[in-house]
Amino acid sequence: MIELRKILVLIALILMSKLSFAQDAKVSTKLDPPQIVVGDQARLFIEIQNNQKQGRLQWAVIPDSFNKLEVVERGKIDTVKQGDVFTFRQRLLITGFDSGVFKIPSFQFPVISNSGTASAVQTDSFQLLVQTVAVDTTQPFKPIKNIIFVKSSWLDNIWIFIGAAVFIILIAFVLFYFLRNRKDKTLVVDNGPVETLQEKTIRLLTELEQQELWQKGQVKEYYVQLTDIVRDYIELRFKTPAMELTTDELLESVLRHKEMIPYRELLAGILYTADLAKFAKSQPLPAEHVATMEQAKHFVNLTKPADIQPTQQS
Repeated sequence: MIELRKILVLIALILMSKLSFAQDAKVSTKLDPPQIVVGDQARLFIEIQNNQKQGRLQWAVIPDSFNKLEVVERGKIDTVKQGDVFTFRQRLLITGFDSGVFKIPSFQFPVISNSGTASAVQTDSFQLLVQTVAVDTTQPFKPIKNIIFVKSSWLDNIWIFIGAAVFIILIAFVLFYFLRNRKDKTLVVDNGPVETLQEKTIRLLTELEQQELWQKGQVKEYYVQLTDIVRDYIELRFKTPAMELTTDELLESVLRHKEMIPYRELLAGILYTADLAKFAKSQPLPAEHVATMEQAKHFVNLTKPADIQPTQQS
């Protein structure tokens, strides 16, 4: 009896410790409306509050379809910061093409504490009613109407004529301008300004940042390009293979390169975050996208060689 009581107390303490940590992340969900017509859309709102000092929140992997329902649109994850508490919001558009009552399952969001303890918070599950369009069977069927032809005149196509005329005038102007200046024009080859390897790499990272790929939902493409730029820089800067190696192989080779050893931890953070997004189908938070880009630029600036060799801009 005493042994059973000790076991129960131990289980209660474990559950309480996990519960107290999970309380640092709070999730709320809302479905609007709770019923739709076949092909119509319902909105699922997800909101999570997480204390970043207590632990790191990972976004749930939400499939494109479940229980005969489909996710037709995923809104971007909005982030609001108030002190140490981050609030994340996302809207999903869900539809169904079969009538009936279907379940929207709960989604789990892993939370990793700073001490390494793992827990999770999950959304509520919902029942979505999908109905067919009501048909009044008391009304008689109406016959199909014949095609009604409408008389047309050249005025109906006046904009086509105007567009064609403007196009011809533009072509004539371009040909005239090209032929008139062709004799006096001298071809000048401009290879652009010479830039160092470090300057070129920073420029490529900045251009990738300006494409706003992860903001458009192209998270995998964003990290593929980012790691290609960093790996190419490593090959040229440290004269060591990087493009064809896995992350673990590359980090192991760093340990054999005395000049790169001080930057191994910084490089590991960049590559492991990219691998999670590319291969584990993880969804890093917006703050992590920005942090990874800043870490890549910081790595390039820290490893700037003393004797900079210029490289041709491409």
